[in-house]
Amino acid sequence: MAPRCWRWWPWSAWRRARPPPAGSTPSRSKEGTYLPVGRGRPASAKRGDPSGAGAGLERGERGPGRDPSGALTPTRLAWARGHVGACAVKCFRQQFSTQEQPPQICVVGSGPAGFYTAQHLLKHHPRAHVDIYEKQLVPFGLVRFGVAPDHPEVKNVINTFTQTARSGRCAFRGNVVVGRDVAVPELQAAYHAVVLSYGAEDHQTLEIPGEELPGVFSARAFVGWYNGLPENRELAPDLSCDTAVILGQGNVALDVARILLTPPEYLEKTDITEAALGVLRQSRVKTVWIVGRRGPLQVAFTIKELREMIQLPGTRPILDPTDFLGLQDRIKEVPRPRKRLTELLLRTATERPGAEEAARQASASRTWGLRFFRSPQQVLPSPDGRRAAGIRLAVTRLEGVGEAARAVPTGDSEDLPCGLVLSSVGYKSRPIDPSVPFDSKRGVIPNMEGRVIDVPGLYCSGWVKRGPTGVIATTMTDSFLTGQMLLQDLKAGLLPLGPRPGYAAIEALLSSRGVRPVSFSDWEKLDAEEVSRGKGAGKPREKLLDPQEMLRLLGR
Repeated sequence: MAPRCWRWWPWSAWRRARPPPAGSTPSRSKEGTYLPVGRGRPASAKRGDPSGAGAGLERGERGPGRDPSGALTPTRLAWARGHVGACAVKCFRQQFSTQEQPPQICVVGSGPAGFYTAQHLLKHHPRAHVDIYEKQLVPFGLVRFGVAPDHPEVKNVINTFTQTARSGRCAFRGNVVVGRDVAVPELQAAYHAVVLSYGAEDHQTLEIPGEELPGVFSARAFVGWYNGLPENRELAPDLSCDTAVILGQGNVALDVARILLTPPEYLEKTDITEAALGVLRQSRVKTVWIVGRRGPLQVAFTIKELREMIQLPGTRPILDPTDFLGLQDRIKEVPRPRKRLTELLLRTATERPGAEEAARQASASRTWGLRFFRSPQQVLPSPDGRRAAGIRLAVTRLEGVGEAARAVPTGDSEDLPCGLVLSSVGYKSRPIDPSVPFDSKRGVIPNMEGRVIDVPGLYCSGWVKRGPTGVIATTMTDSFLTGQMLLQDLKAGLLPLGPRPGYAAIEALLSSRGVRPVSFSDWEKLDAEEVSRGKGAGKPREKLLDPQEMLRLLGR
């Protein structure tokens, strides 16, 4: 198309409209198009060549659209300034851009970090193509498997991710385990750049005696169980006990406490799995203790989650006023979010509730409480040694001030009877491939602003980049920064030059290894099935839990 367009352009219009060549000094015409310094002309625009409309007329010769003096007629001038200029730019860009190789980029992980990274790349590079690889058959990571079922508003971000996945320049490749089905070096050979955004798939262990006893679970596994994560679908926690202890005082700990204590009828219209809801209906848990090593000024949960716990139907809070002595004066200089949070804790612990709230608490059948300055020492077994029956807590005190204060044991301890222990002391990333550097102590890939150290063309974003901290908005900012660094490197010529096969090469590898990826359109079929199953029960969806059932529904 481009050479054919050249033949019809008056050369004077082409000179005015084309973008400046590299190294030229552009100026502006009245029409706002660039006028490069220096001349050139296509071969077809020879002097006296009648096949080129207006060929040679920049020198004042007569021809179509010229008056007897050789000047453009008004009609011809208007046409040249408008239509021809626009066509010249468009056709030139088409001709030029076909010579460029669209960057093929691979993102590993389809949670918030993966999708936000892809979104930034697609938005800021008009030709980039992004393939998103995911080990699950379904996308969205912790938005689907981590966000509490009674927080549907947080899951609205899935709508944005869906728009990204439906882009013609983006493809979802589910059911592919990077590091097993395909190695990271193989991805690097097929793509111009690879971004690792696979999150934190593990949990921090307590490393105390008795941690292996039945009745002890990680909060991560418990959350995965009620949210339908296939690997946790058979967790089957025993909720026949009276008391549960959650170790950790972050938002995940409060999510778990809230799910344990929420009346089941309040969860029936959420996307919690029917299997989990059935177990919660039979639960005998009446008291939940949320235990932290440090004090009220160091809790990691946010005010929204605390307020939900305080207002939870059928429950009342238990806070020891002595834990808050002298706190009123110490919060004057802390940042406003921390101050508001601590003030709410203070009011709940020390102020007498109003008549309506007092009546609500008096009728509550379940309780929850915050235990400060306690660190787990040992999970205590039942007399027969077959399950957890309590936990021994070391009493601690603080050294230092503020959020940097450190808990140290005082030498005292206390035993707290319970039948369920949930460890919520943090998530942890795993190494994905021997070729990828990994800091096992911090649980992250060593990087500088998302660039993996000493591995050009390899990047990371999200929790595997910075550790398991922050909320979805934090991950968005973090992922955009990684995308920005990648595009900077691409522009600077620091990434591989020339064509890369992208998914075509990986598809052949996966096929030879018996791996059949799942596409986003496949996910949309599963999504429709989940929505259909939930409709009868008045739920937004009933999640599919069994990967084999998912594959059967897709005709695999």
